[in-house]
Amino acid sequence: MPRLPSLLRPPIGFAHRGASAHAPENTLEAFVLARRLGATGLESDVWLTADGVPVLDHHGKVGTRVRRRRIGQVTRQALPAHIPTLADLYAAVGTDFHLSLDVKDPAAVRPVLAEARAAGAEERLWLCHPSLDVVASWRSLSDDVRLVDSTRLKYLAEGPERRAARQRALGVDAVNLHHSDWNGGLIALFHRFERFALGWDAQLPRILDDLLDCGIDAVYCDHTDRMTDALGRLEAGKSGDRPPA
Repeated sequence: MPRLPSLLRPPIGFAHRGASAHAPENTLEAFVLARRLGATGLESDVWLTADGVPVLDHHGKVGTRVRRRRIGQVTRQALPAHIPTLADLYAAVGTDFHLSLDVKDPAAVRPVLAEARAAGAEERLWLCHPSLDVVASWRSLSDDVRLVDSTRLKYLAEGPERRAARQRALGVDAVNLHHSDWNGGLIALFHRFERFALGWDAQLPRILDDLLDCGIDAVYCDHTDRMTDALGRLEAGKSGDRPPA
């Protein structure tokens, strides 16, 4: 099967919550390891602490089972040591990578942009949210940040073509769908509107190869080694020689 072109060349390999299959997720250890293994992008969820610091964590709650508190109710100093700030991430791994942040608390957007600007990394920041209207509202805050409509194909009530047109009109750069939603025709449709196509939960070599052959612009994977191998096969023109699933 001939490969379809991506808009991003090469496509980005986002290490989901860092190298989460190889180290504790959303820790500096996982992020540093992901970069060492060759990930060109990192992914995490971002929350805002009670004292206004953007931090990286998935669940957004800390404490014991008996007493759980939302991160937004806790100061940075009172958080467990394994939860890094966005500033910690840039200090540990630099800025020569793409960073995809699932914005769990919209109040975090301005502090996140401030940190990225201070680090000189705003153009490589991708902000994701499941509401197109919410993510579109952030365009006025930055001309350079990449905005991502993170959803599922079944939720596109207006159909993918009208959704792509809306994204372009609103200044939203990309759509992020589960890997099972994508095919070459759908990727080509979003590319026709110059929107980037991103695929999450791409864990197996077969899935990674299929997405990359269809022209996907970025993949999200827990297994950083599998992801970088797939991107290497794409670069070398050898994705026809696929490993077993």
